[in-house]
Amino acid sequence: MRSPAAEVPRVRWPHRGRIADLAVLAAYVLAAFLIYRPLWMNLGSGYLSSSVQDQNMWEWFFAVTARSVLHLQNPLFSDFQNYPLGVNLMANTAMLGVGIPLTPVTVLFGPTTTWALTLTGGLAATAGAWYWVLSRHVVDTRAGAAIGAAFCAFAPSIVSHANAHPNFVVLFLLPFIVLRLLKLARGQRPVRNGVLLGLLVTYQVFLGEEPLLIAATTMAVFAIVYALSRPEEALAMARPLGTGILVGAGVTFALVAFPLWWQFAGPQSYGSIEHGLLGNDAAAFTAFSTESVVGDPEVAKEFSLNRTEENAFFGWPLVLLLTAVTIALWRVAAARALAVAMFALAWISMGVLLVVNGEATSIPGPWMLMFDLPLYESVLESRFALGAVVPAGILLALATERVLRLDLARDWGYAARIGWFGALAFALVPIAPTELRVHERDPVPQFFADDTWRQYVEPGGSVVVVPLPDTGDAEALHWQVEAGFGFPLAEGYFVGPSTDGRGTYGAVRRPVSELLEQVADTGVAPAISPAGRRQAAADLRYWKADVVVLPMRADQADALRTTVDRLLDQNARPVGGMWVWDVRAVTPG
Repeated sequence: MRSPAAEVPRVRWPHRGRIADLAVLAAYVLAAFLIYRPLWMNLGSGYLSSSVQDQNMWEWFFAVTARSVLHLQNPLFSDFQNYPLGVNLMANTAMLGVGIPLTPVTVLFGPTTTWALTLTGGLAATAGAWYWVLSRHVVDTRAGAAIGAAFCAFAPSIVSHANAHPNFVVLFLLPFIVLRLLKLARGQRPVRNGVLLGLLVTYQVFLGEEPLLIAATTMAVFAIVYALSRPEEALAMARPLGTGILVGAGVTFALVAFPLWWQFAGPQSYGSIEHGLLGNDAAAFTAFSTESVVGDPEVAKEFSLNRTEENAFFGWPLVLLLTAVTIALWRVAAARALAVAMFALAWISMGVLLVVNGEATSIPGPWMLMFDLPLYESVLESRFALGAVVPAGILLALATERVLRLDLARDWGYAARIGWFGALAFALVPIAPTELRVHERDPVPQFFADDTWRQYVEPGGSVVVVPLPDTGDAEALHWQVEAGFGFPLAEGYFVGPSTDGRGTYGAVRRPVSELLEQVADTGVAPAISPAGRRQAAADLRYWKADVVVLPMRADQADALRTTVDRLLDQNARPVGGMWVWDVRAVTPG
């Protein structure tokens, strides 16, 4: 694959250019910090407001990984949630590639610090990585590389995920994967670069498999279009590129064979997970995201699943600018392939049928042919819009380089620069990210904070929190972390197998769990029959429960307490901010 820079003369930078590089990298670090400033200012009790329950889940992932490392236990599995079945961490987005190396940070400063460091460092490192690759291997202007890299890391869709999904923020390996493929396409040391490619892909598997799949799809579209544009050149590239990819695949397979077996065939594994038809509305691409300077949360809400899934939202000025750049650079093969990949990934993200401003059309999309393919069947199709971000950023870099290389001896050269940078400002300033909102998390109940739980939980016994933790309320995971993982929890917030073997969010609900969820929704405490009490005893024995607890401040606490009193035929005791039922007599041994 020939880089765009191969079509223009190369320029050697002076030694003092390193200062400019450091200034660009420092700007990325500052931008990432400013986005997360409210969280860094309150690591003790700050909680990203739009993360819903994901911050609790990710902090649990980081904390349980650190515990596994310290105790030399298997980091691919834990039974601290969903007791006694446990959780397949390889089948969840646990990001072991971050959690394991940052174990010292988690142990010394807590998982919230690891969470903040991962998100902030992810944004800055991704921008820095793209700047390095673009400036050294794609364009000859720092300005172009800096602008393109900034968009790749801080695009509205990335910042939306930055509220809750570090696996879509920590993307700093993807530029180097692209770089290895470029080197292979140029015929440079196929075996060596193939080995490095395999190592990079292996590490990316432990950072996030879904971004890797989306990136691979984007690169495949780019490669096909480029090959069709330059068939003779593509034929010459085929041998070294194919050799390197085969070597890389061999390295990756050797290193991830067992973890992937564990993910798909190990305990608590599942084959796939369905999300339904959740494509992007075409109007979402011209709208502005919640976290953008001119974003309107109410408008963004109409075109997205939630605040963390605003996957399109380029804004209409940038859509117009990218369309103009595509037309202007269409004769450049690499730019043409980038543009087609950008629009193709956007189209894939729109789902099986094109929807425009809420109105479904009869126009089918590529997703109709893809949604049932292996691996693709588990991905939210709207997320494929993230694959359009990098081609868009590289196009901005290429266009900036072209403008800066114009002959300034002519008056129109200056005018072109003024016009181009004015257009960039018009397109990018409205979508510039704002700092993410943070609120105070509720304090940990004294029952867990001062180790009162130790009086009720024996080795091998679990804690049942009412209502049981799930995707809607995972605060119990935070309590467990603060208690030093002294006990396992019944159910929880994770992805595991459902009764049919497909993936589902949370545990397969027991009858008592479903009843308590219903009471939490309605606020009505039902009458309990003898059969209901027997079922409660059976479920408690299944969970190996030693104690049942209900936060006094919980919604519908009165109705829930009355229901549990009736289920257990005993009255709760107030202890450390919790209503407590000691059930060891019900679940002996």
